Amino acid sequence: MIKPYLKRVVAVLLLLLLDISAQAQQTAKATWIWYPGDYEIWLGNQMQNRRTERGSFFPPFWRLDSHYALIDFHQDFDLKQAEQVELRAEGQYNVKLDGKLLAGAPERLTVPAGKHRLNIKVYNQQHVPAVFVQGKTIGTDGRWLVTYEDKEWIDASGKTSDQSGTTWLTAGSWNFDAAQTLPSAFQLKTEPRRAVSVMRTEGGGQVVDFGRETFGYVRLHGLRGKGGVTLYFGESREEALATETCETLEQLSVNQPQKADKLTSLSKAFRYVNIRPEPGVTLDSVSMLYEYAPVTERGKFRCSDEQLNKIWDVAAYTMQLNTREFFIDGIKRDRWIWSGDAYQSYLMNYYLYFDTPTVSRTTFALRGKDPVTSHINTIMDYTFYWFIGIYDAYQYTGDKTVVTQLYPRMQSLMDYCLSRRNKDGYMEGLAGDWVFIDWADGLSKKGEVSFEQLLLCRSLESMALCAGLVNDPAGARKYQQLATELKAKIFATYWNAEKGALVHSRINGQPTDNVTRYANMFSIFFGYLSAQQQQQVKQSVLLNPAVPKITTPYMRFYELEALCALGEQRYVLKEMKSYWGGMLDLGATSFWEEYDPTKKGAEHLAMYGRPFGKSLCHAWGASPIYLLGKYYLGVKPLTAGYATYEIVPSLGGLQWMEGTVPTPQGDITVRATPQQLKVKGAAGTGVLRFTSKSKPSCKGAKIQAKGNGQYELPLQQGREYVVTYQAGN
Repeated sequence: MIKPYLKRVVAVLLLLLLDISAQAQQTAKATWIWYPGDYEIWLGNQMQNRRTERGSFFPPFWRLDSHYALIDFHQDFDLKQAEQVELRAEGQYNVKLDGKLLAGAPERLTVPAGKHRLNIKVYNQQHVPAVFVQGKTIGTDGRWLVTYEDKEWIDASGKTSDQSGTTWLTAGSWNFDAAQTLPSAFQLKTEPRRAVSVMRTEGGGQVVDFGRETFGYVRLHGLRGKGGVTLYFGESREEALATETCETLEQLSVNQPQKADKLTSLSKAFRYVNIRPEPGVTLDSVSMLYEYAPVTERGKFRCSDEQLNKIWDVAAYTMQLNTREFFIDGIKRDRWIWSGDAYQSYLMNYYLYFDTPTVSRTTFALRGKDPVTSHINTIMDYTFYWFIGIYDAYQYTGDKTVVTQLYPRMQSLMDYCLSRRNKDGYMEGLAGDWVFIDWADGLSKKGEVSFEQLLLCRSLESMALCAGLVNDPAGARKYQQLATELKAKIFATYWNAEKGALVHSRINGQPTDNVTRYANMFSIFFGYLSAQQQQQVKQSVLLNPAVPKITTPYMRFYELEALCALGEQRYVLKEMKSYWGGMLDLGATSFWEEYDPTKKGAEHLAMYGRPFGKSLCHAWGASPIYLLGKYYLGVKPLTAGYATYEIVPSLGGLQWMEGTVPTPQGDITVRATPQQLKVKGAAGTGVLRFTSKSKPSCKGAKIQAKGNGQYELPLQQGREYVVTYQAGN
């Protein structure tokens, strides 16, 4: 009989053995890696070339680049003991350990104890060269180094060069975290959805309504016969019924003696589907596979105004539909990656998903490869949004990996921009340049447009900040000096004191008298105006009905942001309810590419000279997400990655509001009424700023008075603060 103390000893030994066994089975976390930007470019090509227009292939307007076909991957290790690793690659590959080529294409190898270098060289013309290596401590991740040219050479003795002058970058990756999860096999998720209503039509056809804007594949159930069936898709019922003018359709061939199901070959946007079978072809019913990116909705907003709650919900759904492999413009027509659309999606994403991989993928895909031969998407202003978005991403996430990887391509693109300035140092549309600004009838693009100079100035400032992040002090000085000089020129040339505004353009060396909203509203949230100039612009431009109005959600976004930055949340709330609420009143289930309240009926569906050319689900329509998160809940980072942040709640006439803003390390929650503020941040150090007509209080915390009814409360991570106060007007 074993004595009790011996039982305890045996139990302890068994636990130790189990722990040792578990440690022996542990493996390093590994993921598939590639040359940074290459997978994004390849995947972007796959997605953007799926566009069709009434069954015809419709590729992008701009140059498409390709991935590098031959990549060298390496990492250095210092192992305490020998380690067996498993290795997989997409493509033909060889393996070198400490410079010695191993025979064949090994899927397993043993790395001895000590210091070693593992090199893997992969060739793949069809897909992106990628590798996956996993051992106990060795695992492919973003610390591995990659290059597309190793610049090695061998002397007459057979010795390999010690220094090759190779540029190595840290590897790119996403979430392909298992050997069998090949990057080239990526597909979006799908789930079945049923129709809301079905109307039978003569000839065995059906008009199917799925209840709201959606995206995916249509599944025909019980299909039988020989012949064809045509599906006409519509974001509106009118479009689906307009068989000669609807934007998208698909023709399926049927040779099915017994009943069977059939899916459409390409995913499409629709709410309604008009299904027309040929004689001899029958079907029982219709459903769909909803296709989506599995992102998590972390941001939240609720308030006392139910219409505003509906606006938030529809904006979030609009974002969900346009968040796919990348942030795209709209799900029906283009499904391309447009930089201006994407830039707004980044900002909305920071307040809804905080999904940084999609931001990075989109940024890389837009940039493509050197040499630079045109602006991004051929649009001058879209190039500038690309620069600005890179530093914004660092400010929100605190991760400078993408800055480091992209900085050489940032430099070459900025060199291209600077080389296209005219003799006076201004950007002016040259052959091949699309000066877009906005969809607006009669908007002049001639001459040196002030809006473009303003975006270039901000881009140079972003370049200077990014140069500092990658330890390029000479570059930081150069770009900041260029920005400072350009800003001075902008205000010397375009500021019209009599009009209290920046004029729209300069033509033949002379500033025009034309005042538009664009440069003026950007100059506000860029912080380029004095307090006096801000008030002048607010009255003479933003609140002036004589200045041409904006009819796209794209630029309404920036107009309302400028007003929020000036403290006009009450006014902006009314505008949001009128503009986005106007779309809801017309039955919108997602927000549109353009909305002009003066239009009637089918006019709301037309654009580009086509009766159904307008996108009824456009990413830039979702901007209330950003406005409500940043300027009503009032949350924004003060330093990179929310290491420090501020909360400046503004009810804007609401009786109460509450919401969540995601950050890299957790969420910030805010609840506000006119009598109480309740805030909590999961990480970082924050400050709550607010106005109170009476002396506020907060149990266990010291509120600092700043004068004129302004107060501040320092916030520590993980603690909830409840402030009693009396809100000002």
